[in-house]
Amino acid sequence: MPSNHLNRRGFVATCMAGAVMTALPAFAQTEASAKALVVSVVDDINRVIASGKSEKAMIRDFEKIFVQYADVPIMARYVLGADGRSASPSQIRQFTDAFQGYISNKYGRRFREFIGGQVTVRNARKIKAGYEVRTSVKLQGSSPFEVTFLVSDKSGRDKFFNMFIEGVNMLLTERTEVGAMLDARGGDLNRLINDMKRNQIS
Repeated sequence: MPSNHLNRRGFVATCMAGAVMTALPAFAQTEASAKALVVSVVDDINRVIASGKSEKAMIRDFEKIFVQYADVPIMARYVLGADGRSASPSQIRQFTDAFQGYISNKYGRRFREFIGGQVTVRNARKIKAGYEVRTSVKLQGSSPFEVTFLVSDKSGRDKFFNMFIEGVNMLLTERTEVGAMLDARGGDLNRLINDMKRNQIS
């Protein structure tokens, strides 16, 4: 797979994984508020990238961004798919926590690839689930490409719940990958949760 494509996928999930929730007060969602969420996500990620911190510290910061801006429970349930229907409430909670750490580690390690990059929020449009916010991303050594954030206020505040990079559904990609990891463990959700927590994922 071309390195540029990997960089782009990494960026998406970085923002995605990490981004997908906001601490704005509850109000009726508007195009402006949806765009403001994406601007905040991008600004916070860029701030971490430019901090010069160690990779470990950057990953911790990235997880904080994910928790702040992402609708992690909705994302985790979607990624778990049909297996979530047979899971207990306790398993769902544990998987959500493990998924949060998994995403942060997986994509937080790629932060340095985005140093010197530029993200520009272009426009937003209303969709059934909320708003679609389009951005243009320019990484060093690559041509600009489009990253689209899907933002909803169903939780009571604006949160980003999915991303598309050049049309690739990142949340669907994670669902496929997590499903494969679960299959590799014989469908044992507890084992997957424990491996995610220990970052022993393959």
